[in-house]
Amino acid sequence: MRWGLLAAGLLAVGCGGTTSAADFGEELFQDARLSESQFNSFSCATCHATTATPEPGLIHAGYSLYDSAFRPSWWGGYEANLLDAVNFCYVNFMRGVSPLAPEDPKSRALYEYLVQISPNRQAPALPLTVVKDINDVPRGDTGRGAEVYRAACQTCHGETHTGKGRLTQLASILPEVVEEYGEIFPGVPKQLVVIEKVRHGQFFGVGGAMPLYSLEALSDEDLGALLAFLGL
Repeated sequence: MRWGLLAAGLLAVGCGGTTSAADFGEELFQDARLSESQFNSFSCATCHATTATPEPGLIHAGYSLYDSAFRPSWWGGYEANLLDAVNFCYVNFMRGVSPLAPEDPKSRALYEYLVQISPNRQAPALPLTVVKDINDVPRGDTGRGAEVYRAACQTCHGETHTGKGRLTQLASILPEVVEEYGEIFPGVPKQLVVIEKVRHGQFFGVGGAMPLYSLEALSDEDLGALLAFLGL
């Protein structure tokens, strides 16, 4: 059963029951407290835009969720149920203890919000190409690399060398943290550890809680420019 069949109408929340489910869902979307884990700093908005044209100067790990509610599948075809797709993020990246249930008010509210920003009921599924084998990439222009860092990395990691403005104290400071990789991953070139983290995120126990960056989100060219900027 698709999630949409389980959510409808308005959800009365707060004083007087005047907040719509969609409004409540938007609040949840923007709030890291959607997950009850004390270790989570991510909100849905950390990785996803909600407009047809994402804000210039930002590279999100995930697609914009504009027109996402009625896609035939998500996660590059790996998930055919919208709530399962949401729970993939909720459990793996937001440290949710257990998946959101269909009857959970938070699930229902998030669904209504996604429907509100999904005017096209025939929206197609979107590709998601995960880089399976980690190989080095050609270095690019350091100026472009600085732009990529600001657009894709700075929200979580803060400014280079200081970490100023980082999302959480658990986020590593770049590029200084790379010097630790020789001890943590002996025999593995440092730049390959960075590529692994970017391409596979928290999978394989390398990227902490990072989301993965597919080829659609971050090209090899931009990754090479980022590595050049970081001096790798």
